[in-house]
Parts: sequence; structure tokens; C-alpha cells
Amino acid sequence: MTIRFYGIPNCDTVKKARKWLEAEGLDYEFHDYKKEGADPARLKDWVEQRGWEVLLNTRGTTFRKLDDAEKENIDADKAVVIMQSHPSTIKRPVVEHDGPLLVGFKEAEWKDALG
Repeated sequence: MTIRFYGIPNCDTVKKARKWLEAEGLDYEFHDYKKEGADPARLKDWVEQRGWEVLLNTRGTTFRKLDDAEKENIDADKAVVIMQSHPSTIKRPVVEHDGPLLVGFKEAEWKDALG
């Protein structure tokens, strides 16, 4: 099984999730949004799979600092633009694997999906 892990290395949730993967002996490829950016085609695919409401972190500092115009009337297309322009607004981590896309770290969900 190929596991592709997307996040930001200094995020506490990402650190916890990576530690869990390593403890489970699961290999993964890590994609750092800060260094490598966020591919809009991939973001669009994720939005189609899980919905922009799940992927766009509207509670984070980066989103709260956006101009009011950017935060108004969000739909799937606008969410993709925001996440691509501001990768820190993507809920973390996101994991692609042989099953459904995982968004955020919930140990029980990850154990069921990856364990």
C-alpha cells in the first residue's frame, strides 16, 4: 500500500500522525505544503471526494487573517483557490492511500483504514 501524507512539518497534529505511522511501521511519502506547494488539480480531486467544508480549515489563523472578500461566498472552486494560494488553510494532515481519503488525524479512523 502506498501512503502519501500531506502536511506541514511543524504542525502538532502532523507530528502526532507521523509518529503514529512510524509506530505502526507504515512507510509513507511526505509532501510538505510549505516547500512544495499544493497542486490545484489534486485539491479539486480531494474536494470532490470529501467536500471543501472538510478540507478548508476555517478555524485556523491563516484563514482568519484573509481579507473578508476572500472569506465570503465560498464554494468548491473558491476553496481550491484559497487552499492553493494559502496551503496553511488545508486541514492537516491529508492522507492518500488505497482507501478513502483521510483528513485530519483520528487514531481510530486511521487504524481502521491503515492498520
